[in-house]
Amino acid sequence: MLRGRIELPVLGSRQLEGNLPGDPTDREVLVYLPPGYDDAPARRFPLLMLLPAYASGHQSFTNYRIWEPTVFERYERLLAAGSVPEAILVAPDAMTRWGGSQFLDSAATGPYQRYVVEEVLPFVENRYRTLAERAHRAVAGRSSGGFGALRLGLDRPEAFSVYGSHAGDCAFEVSIRPSFTSAAITIGLAGGPDQFVKRFEERGGPRGGGDFEAIMTIATAAIYAPDLDAPFPHGALPFDLRTGLPIEAVWRRWLAHDPLFRIDADERAFADAQLVFLDAGDRDEYGLQLGARQVAERLEARGVRVVHEEFEGTHRNTSFRWDRSLPLLLGAIGA
Repeated sequence: MLRGRIELPVLGSRQLEGNLPGDPTDREVLVYLPPGYDDAPARRFPLLMLLPAYASGHQSFTNYRIWEPTVFERYERLLAAGSVPEAILVAPDAMTRWGGSQFLDSAATGPYQRYVVEEVLPFVENRYRTLAERAHRAVAGRSSGGFGALRLGLDRPEAFSVYGSHAGDCAFEVSIRPSFTSAAITIGLAGGPDQFVKRFEERGGPRGGGDFEAIMTIATAAIYAPDLDAPFPHGALPFDLRTGLPIEAVWRRWLAHDPLFRIDADERAFADAQLVFLDAGDRDEYGLQLGARQVAERLEARGVRVVHEEFEGTHRNTSFRWDRSLPLLLGAIGA
């Protein structure tokens, strides 16, 4: 049992109206209120936004798994130990028909970065007693959620001051490009992206045989390289389906979304951050520890406060790492 409580108010989004996949515009916002929220009606609290991984919705943070506490149970253990301050934790619903939005704006999927910053944040801060200043806001996530947190730091630095990335997508040349071969085979066998998604939805989800990697590739194609002239779901693949070889012009569009590419292109990236937390397992299947190393090196060389760690593990079953990041993230934004 939590000592705090979780609420699920519904936000009617104008930003998401008319999105091409036909995804809902009425979205839950998961809000965790700490135990002391009701005790002092005038007190305000720092805010931590949690971004879920690809194919994991906002309510994934509440999922019960035997022997594994939820992030909110972990937070309350840390709170009881005096390791974290009381804070409001928020998880937005940024799911799409294709399994995720990467928390970016795309003509083919919807303006999810604007949705998070321009709708979810004001909605929460008008409804709950937050410390409504950048200095008291953090954003963090795992995998695609970590990518989303890094991109918010790069694209919308006015919104948050502290960023956490648990094995967030970056260094696309080493983390995404090796997947071209398997994705080309799976999507090619289906007859192309439009035929693959038709079969995928008829089956009700992935059935193995590379389906998960293929739908994620199609989802990210619609986000990183939207092409409204292409068949639905309107994304340009970065490789040729017949050969598996890169299509360099399209691949460059994908690379332009890589946090590492953007850091290299902007010498002011994260200059005003209070803290950037980066970690990844030393055996991450996508090589995301290699990208985290490079991001950390770039930012540390510029004087950004970075905590970078590698731990024994892979890309999955890493929820225990919140025990490490939450005290750092919340400590940096606490009142």
